[in-house]
Amino acid sequence: NLISLIMKKYFLLIFLFISLVVNAQNETIDNIVEEATNNSQLEKLAHELLDVVGPRLVGTPQMKNAHDWAVNKYNSWGISSRLHQWGEWRGWERISTHIEMVHPRKRSLTGMQLAWSSSTKKKGVTAELEVIPMVSDKSEFDSWLEGIKGKFVMIDMKQPTGRPDYNWEEFATPESFEKMKKERANQTKEWRANLRKSGYNFRNINQTIEDAGSVGLISSNWSRGFGVNKIFSSRAKKIPTIDLELEDYTMLYRMVEYGDQPKIKVIAQSKELGIVPTFNTIAQIKGVEKPEEYVILSAHFDSWDGGTGATDNGTGSLVMMETMRVLKKMYPNPKRTILVGHWGSEEQGLNGSRAFVEDFPKIVENTQAVFNQDNGTGRVVNISGAGFLHSYEFMSRWLYSVPKDVTKHIKTSYPGSPSGGGSDNASFVAAGVPAFSLSSLNWSYWNYTWHTNRDTYDKIIFDDVRNNVILTAVLAYMASEDDSKTSRERIIMPIDSRTGKQRNWPTQRSPQRKGGL
Repeated sequence: NLISLIMKKYFLLIFLFISLVVNAQNETIDNIVEEATNNSQLEKLAHELLDVVGPRLVGTPQMKNAHDWAVNKYNSWGISSRLHQWGEWRGWERISTHIEMVHPRKRSLTGMQLAWSSSTKKKGVTAELEVIPMVSDKSEFDSWLEGIKGKFVMIDMKQPTGRPDYNWEEFATPESFEKMKKERANQTKEWRANLRKSGYNFRNINQTIEDAGSVGLISSNWSRGFGVNKIFSSRAKKIPTIDLELEDYTMLYRMVEYGDQPKIKVIAQSKELGIVPTFNTIAQIKGVEKPEEYVILSAHFDSWDGGTGATDNGTGSLVMMETMRVLKKMYPNPKRTILVGHWGSEEQGLNGSRAFVEDFPKIVENTQAVFNQDNGTGRVVNISGAGFLHSYEFMSRWLYSVPKDVTKHIKTSYPGSPSGGGSDNASFVAAGVPAFSLSSLNWSYWNYTWHTNRDTYDKIIFDDVRNNVILTAVLAYMASEDDSKTSRERIIMPIDSRTGKQRNWPTQRSPQRKGGL
C-alpha cells in the first residue's frame, strides 16, 4: 500500500544518507593516512626543531626561537597561530663548558654545567677536588667545611658500577648480580644516612658548601644506562655546578680517596639575560559548524637542555604539528575548532598548560576532548579513560575508525583514573575536561632519554611517530565530527588504602607565573 511504499522510500533515503556520511568519513580517514604515510614532513621538522633550534629550556633564547619557528611554520601551512604570554622567567643562555684534568695527568673530561648555573671567569678556574666525607655528626661535618675554600667539591655518591642492571643480568652469575645489588643498596643507604648526620639535606647542602668557599660543585646524576646522566638545574647561586659523566666522575673520586690530589680546570660560560617573557604557542583550524567548541591537541614544547629534548618532548610536539598539517590539508573545514597547544615550562610544573586553562575558561568549558602526548618516541600502546565514567562510549567509537594497524598495539582501560600530574593532560582533567594521555611504548625512555644528555634526534623512531600522527589525526577528526558532546561525568573516587579515606578528584592549580628568580 501507499504508506508501506512511503516508509520503504523513507528508510532507503536514511540508508543512503548514512552510507554517504560513512563513505565520506572513510574517504577522509583514507586521505589522512595517505598523507601522513607518504608525504610525511616529520624528519624535516625534527631536524629544524632539534638540530637547528636545539633544546628548549624555559627562559632561554632557544625557547623563544622555538615558539617563533612554530608560529612561522603554522602560518606557512595556512593555519592561524599566535603566542600566548602567560608569565616571566629568569633569562639564561648556555654557551659552552670545557673540563679537563690537569693533575696527576692531563685528560679532557666529559660533562656540562647544569641549567641556570653560574659562569666561571673566561680563563676558568683550576682547583683540587674534595669529596663529602663520612661523618659522625654535624660538628664533624662543619669542621670539614672549614677546609674546602678554593676547592671543587664532589657532591654525589660514587656509583659502584657503570654497567646498567640489564647488562649484569645478562652476563653476571646470579650470585654476583645479587651481591652487587645488595652492596649498592647498602652504600646508598649509608650515603643518605651520612647526609642526615651532617645536619643538612639535599636541598640546602649545596648552598652550605658554596657559603664555605668552594669554587664549584661537581655532580654526576647517573641514569643507570651506558653513557647517560640526568641533567637538571643548579642549586648553587654564585658558583658553577658541573655534571660529569659517570666514568670521569668515579675516576676522579677514586683519585681523591687514594690521595692522588687530582686537579681539574673548568671553563663554564653562560649568560644571565634578566627577566624574560614566557609563552605558549597556540594554533587552530577554525570550525565551521560549531566553532565555539574545541578539540585540543596538547604537547609541551619546553625541555631540559642536556640533549636537544628529542623524545621529551620533541616527538610529542612533532606529532601535534604534523597532525595539524595533515588535518589542514585533508580536513580543512572541521565541524569543531581544532586547537593545538605547545606548552611552555611543563618541566617546572605544567605551568604553560595550567596558565592556558586559567586564562581561557570559555575554551576549556567548551572543549570536546584533549589528546596529549609526552612520554617518548614509541608508538602509543596505552590509553586510559582518565576517570570519566562514559569515556568508553565515545573513545571506543572514535578508536574504531583508526586503522587496525595502529590500534592493534593499544591497550585501553575504561573508565580509568584521573591523572593528578606528570604531563599537561592533568591540567585539563583537573578542570573537568576529558583529556587523554596517548601513552607510548618505552624504548628505554626512562633510563636513556628522559631528561638526559642523550635525548637527541638519533633516538627518534620515525615509524612509531608516524603511527602516532595517524592515531592523533583520526581521533581529532572523529572527536570533531561527533554529533554528541562528550560526557564529563566522573567516576566515584575509590578509597585510599593508605589513609582509609575517599580520594578526591585532582584540583585545578594555578601556574608559577614568575620563575627562577
